[in-house]
Amino acid sequence: MRAGKVRAIGGSFLSPEEIVEAQWTAERRGHHRFRTEQPPYSILTRGVESRVLPTAQRYGMGVLTFGPLNSGWLSGRSDPTAGHRSAGAGAKMFDLSLPGVRAKADAVRELTALAAESGLPLPHLATAFVRAHPAVTAVLIGPRRPEQLTDLLAAADVELGDDILDRIDGIVPPGVDVNPGDFYIDPTPPITDKRLRRR
Repeated sequence: MRAGKVRAIGGSFLSPEEIVEAQWTAERRGHHRFRTEQPPYSILTRGVESRVLPTAQRYGMGVLTFGPLNSGWLSGRSDPTAGHRSAGAGAKMFDLSLPGVRAKADAVRELTALAAESGLPLPHLATAFVRAHPAVTAVLIGPRRPEQLTDLLAAADVELGDDILDRIDGIVPPGVDVNPGDFYIDPTPPITDKRLRRR
């Protein structure tokens, strides 16, 4: 940054506590502060609404969210559990034997019906939902093919009214991750430092 090659820095997947610590450290030590945070955020992964997004807003940080289609769950496919993402490291996100995954499948059925009733493709509803949050600066969409990009860009002008947002809240309450096992990175790693344990 001092050489002018980087204009701003930020974090990704930080907890609210880490955001505060990064801001505090930058201020106390005269460093450049984080200007952005990059959390996962979708209708199905709303946990960041409770603490991460408000913390970023308090510090005037931009929020660049990723995963608005939740690894294909909100892509509008007839069976989101089929395909390339249902194998490998993320397989547990699609394993219908797990209660959280079944709950996600139920929510997707309701959201698909809401999107159809609203006259929107499900991916447009999902992307517009993320864009509607006042803390969100930009949505990283991650298409794999040109036609996916074209389709998602068509959703850029979709604005959801309060009635639709309220109905989404009825399907997935604010601040809730439908399947807490969705993320490859455990947000609450075990305590390995014995000094931090009770005994």
